Amino acid sequence: MNKVINPDALVKPIGYSHAVEAMNGRTVYLAGQVAFDEHGQVVHAGDIVKQFDQALANLQVTIRAARGEMTDIVKLLIFVKDKTSYSEHLKEIGAVYRTYFGKYFPAMTLVEVSSLFEDDALIEIEGVAVIQG
Repeated sequence: MNKVINPDALVKPIGYSHAVEAMNGRTVYLAGQVAFDEHGQVVHAGDIVKQFDQALANLQVTIRAARGEMTDIVKLLIFVKDKTSYSEHLKEIGAVYRTYFGKYFPAMTLVEVSSLFEDDALIEIEGVAVIQG
């Protein structure tokens, strides 16, 4: 089990953790996932919430292929083309997030970028996992 670290001297995080200490296990680096379908096409053009869901679904397939689960992820890096759109849909994005992670919050960073490799992608999510056993 990994240990979440949220120092009292820092603002209480909402929706992420300040740090996660990996307690042994295998480290797996998860490449950035966008809203690709099984044919390599970006789906849900213009819908950041549905693209967030698809990107997490793709991340889940990847972590399970490594014999892990979403709660083994200790760090997420989220790239968005429009942080305002992300913020405006935070409630819906949070509901989607909880379907994959429950109440577990890894260390996270959100970065707004001018573009992503896939033109129709609004979001890309990469991660680092520590898989026990």
